[in-house]
Parts: sequence; C-alpha cells; structure tokens
Amino acid sequence: MLRRLVLALSPMCVLSVGMSAAAAQGLLGPPPANAPAVTAPAGAAPPANPPGTAVEPATPPVGWSPAEPAAPVLAGSPTAVVKPFYEHLGLELDPTQRKNFVDPAKTVLDKSDALRKSGQGECLDPNMALDNADYDKLAIDKSLKSIEAVNGDQAKVVVAFVVEGNQHRLEWKLKKVDGDWKISDLLSVTGEWALSQYQCE
Repeated sequence: MLRRLVLALSPMCVLSVGMSAAAAQGLLGPPPANAPAVTAPAGAAPPANPPGTAVEPATPPVGWSPAEPAAPVLAGSPTAVVKPFYEHLGLELDPTQRKNFVDPAKTVLDKSDALRKSGQGECLDPNMALDNADYDKLAIDKSLKSIEAVNGDQAKVVVAFVVEGNQHRLEWKLKKVDGDWKISDLLSVTGEWALSQYQCE
C-alpha cells in the first residue's frame, strides 16, 4: 500500500518542482518582485534560449493581459497579416481574401464558399476572428492586443481582447510561402475550436 502511495505521489512531486521552476523563470506570468534570479549552476552551459528570447511559437504566459501595451506592427510580419481581420468584420469569409490562406484553412474556407453558393446554408460563423463574440468595435479596439512568435517558416499570432467583460484569446497559425506569411489555421483558446476541424460539406 505504501509503495502504491509513493508511486502515485512521485509524478505530483515532479510536476510541482517543474511548475515552481517555470514560475521562477516567468513562464507562467511575471515572477514575483521578490523572486530570486534563476541562474545556471557553476560550470553549466547557458540555456540555448535565455528567458525572453524563446524561438518556439507559443501561446502567451498565463499572466499575459490584454491591458499590456502593444508593440508596433511591422509591415510583412505575421501580425500585419492578421490585423486586417480585426479591422473588417467577417474578412476571413471573403473569397477575395483566399490569397492570405493556405491549407488546411484554405480548404475549409473554399468548401464553406461552395456550400453557401449551393444555397445549402452557412458552415462557418461570420465572426470567427472575434471568437464568435458580439461585435463591439469600441471594446475590441480598446482592448485588442497581440503577440507573435516566429520559428523559421512557421509563426503564431496570439490575439486577446475583451467584449462585455469576457476575455477572448485566439491563435492564428501561419506559414511562410514564397516569402509571404499565409494563415494556415485559426484556433480559439477560450472557445476550444479550430477552423481546420470544421467539416463544410
């Protein structure tokens, strides 16, 4: 019995230690003001990606808030590709915008267009970029923040905003094709859906 208890608690201890280290490094939000600096032991190699310089696409830390100031959007960046979808409601459903998409997102959007044209109805919600929240331009403009991470020819742009007191977070996945960033998928972190999972047939 004691052996089973020890075996059952072992993963919990490892998880607890791992979470403490992640919190100390600021991966789960900003570290407390009195947190000790995390340094490598003497003689150890420095980390491949020091804190704050990660190259892997990732969702923002748990403590990241849409109230933080936004960085300027660089022309041709993944964020520059995503930004128009928050300036023009329903742009993701406009067939003239397919040039900004690649598979799997493009295939789903094309199938949705075909379904609509056949008169069989709509497959996708008209405001997917807003996580299907009610459109409140003032609230979205006031709270909209984004953060991007690029890893070679892959990128993610995480967008967060608040509508009617509810926080929304979406993740746009992009691929670099012939030098231009194209949207490959859109996922709702808060709504737990992905564009690529829709079956528009």
